[in-house]
Amino acid sequence: MSLNAAHTIGERSRFNPQWLWLAAIACAVMVAIGTLGGTYFTRIYFNEAEARGQNTLRLAVAALRGQMARFERLPQLLADYDDIKLLVANPDDPDLVDEMNHYLKEVNELLESSDLYVMMPDGNTIVASNFDTDTSFVGGNFSYRPYFSNALAGGEGRFFALGTTSLKRGYYFGAPVWIDGVVEAVVVLKVDVDAIEDTWRGGDYEIIVTDPEGIIFMTGQPDWLFSGILPLTEERLARTAETRRYADAELRDLPVTRTHFQDHHELMEVEMQTGETREYLMLTEPMPEADWTVKVLLDTASARAQAVTTIVVLLLVVGLATMAAAIYLQRQARLRERMQMQHEARDQLERRVKERTAELATVNKQLEAEVAERRATEAALRQTQNDLVQAGKLAALGQMSAALSHEFNQPLAAARNYADNALVLIERGRVPEASNNVSRITALIDRMASISRHLRNFARKPNQKLAIVNLEDVVNDTLEIVDWHIRSSRVALEIDLGPKPIFIHCGPVRLQQVLVNILTNAVDTVAEQADRRVTLTASSDGDTVTIAVRDHGPGVPATLAERIFDPFFTTKGVGKGLGLGLSISYNIVKDFGGDLHVENHAEGGAIFTMTLRAAAIPQTFESLAEPAQ
Repeated sequence: MSLNAAHTIGERSRFNPQWLWLAAIACAVMVAIGTLGGTYFTRIYFNEAEARGQNTLRLAVAALRGQMARFERLPQLLADYDDIKLLVANPDDPDLVDEMNHYLKEVNELLESSDLYVMMPDGNTIVASNFDTDTSFVGGNFSYRPYFSNALAGGEGRFFALGTTSLKRGYYFGAPVWIDGVVEAVVVLKVDVDAIEDTWRGGDYEIIVTDPEGIIFMTGQPDWLFSGILPLTEERLARTAETRRYADAELRDLPVTRTHFQDHHELMEVEMQTGETREYLMLTEPMPEADWTVKVLLDTASARAQAVTTIVVLLLVVGLATMAAAIYLQRQARLRERMQMQHEARDQLERRVKERTAELATVNKQLEAEVAERRATEAALRQTQNDLVQAGKLAALGQMSAALSHEFNQPLAAARNYADNALVLIERGRVPEASNNVSRITALIDRMASISRHLRNFARKPNQKLAIVNLEDVVNDTLEIVDWHIRSSRVALEIDLGPKPIFIHCGPVRLQQVLVNILTNAVDTVAEQADRRVTLTASSDGDTVTIAVRDHGPGVPATLAERIFDPFFTTKGVGKGLGLGLSISYNIVKDFGGDLHVENHAEGGAIFTMTLRAAAIPQTFESLAEPAQ
């Protein structure tokens, strides 16, 4: 099938009218969920939060009532105690006052209440459980407290306030002391509310208790204490100041905003000290017996987040359902199109196969031509490299020819003298001496033949195959060629090949050429130096053999070290070298699978290091070496 045909079919599927209806229905459902679902699900989660809050509110009110019920009858019990009545009848008896102070202290510790004390009708306190503390109530007058006035009138005195002396919050119970039908004193019990308040901290809700003026006096939020959730008008402040309910504490308005959600849930927004505003769902239950109002505040963030999450999930469900329907419609459309597409695709495939086959045939021919051309180029490159190596050797032989002529002339002149002397000795009948001269002539001829043989082998093109070679033999053959140069330059050559024979995978003639090049360069380097030493060392370490040639010359400058193995690069004067020796040597060592590099020795001079592959000692060599052991 052609691209245009496929595109046309795709366009027909993309603009299928069924898809437009599906998209319209999905959008309508999503809009309905987004607009109506927010209110609906928020109401549901507010109802769930309210149910949890009602449980919390009932528990909080029950705990407060239980705490009050625990102590509410104790003041009346103490008011009926005979010793209390005796004290009230004799308030100036110091022994009796001291005895009752200690008694009230013991009872207070036993009851775990905050304070116990007795007040006379004028409001003065005569004994108290905290008589021996810095905040003792003894001598204090608290007649302005409602718990005193109500009890003095014969009723039950109850009041929540901040102590004006201790500055501690507490709930006060007052009971009248009746003597002969007359109220002669009031017994007061103060209960600490901090223990109850501590249990309100750490939940996902806030519990507050307010007085009739709307001032918070119990809360799990310390920042809200003594704050009014109702406006602190002058009338409310005056009524609070009249009873000194909060002593000298600073009263302030809590920044709140009250709203309703669907006229059912009461909400309150509070501006926190951090600057953020929190919204709470507020549940209220009055405690008329204590004139309190208990409120539970539930943070609406969780409920609103749940509502948003539910809406998002529903939107995702609608989206997934729409996608599933779209996929179904798309598959139906594809099933209808498949028959037509198969027919067109078959024709297109056959045409493409023919075209691609022709293209592949053309490409294969091009590749074959390129491969043949590359092989020819590689063969020419290899031949050029071999010719270059041979040219380098012949160039080296040409440079040696002048010195070798001297090497050959000396034994020839000596042989001529020995021959002349032998003729004279034979004429004189001294045959043994003449025979000795002939032997010397033979030795000189053998020496010249040895030098000629090594030069001939060096000049011959080497076999490219690698073999197992004894390093000592290669070094000896190398010395036969460079010995004349070493002696003529008066250079001291030190050789250390180790205690054991070393065998290498290499070509012997090509390795000999590398050693000739490196040793010749080393001899030339130290020829004009005070220290004319050259060192040749070799060592074997596992599968690697290291051959090092060190001279005591000036070393290799850092700027030249990177170029020293480049072709036609030389530091010698004009006519003293072609600059091919080290380049050829480097390539030969690389052909052996080894490495050749140069560096300056720490004690001076340069050191050329070759690393080659070690070979196992041949069995024939071991068998020959055994008798020598």
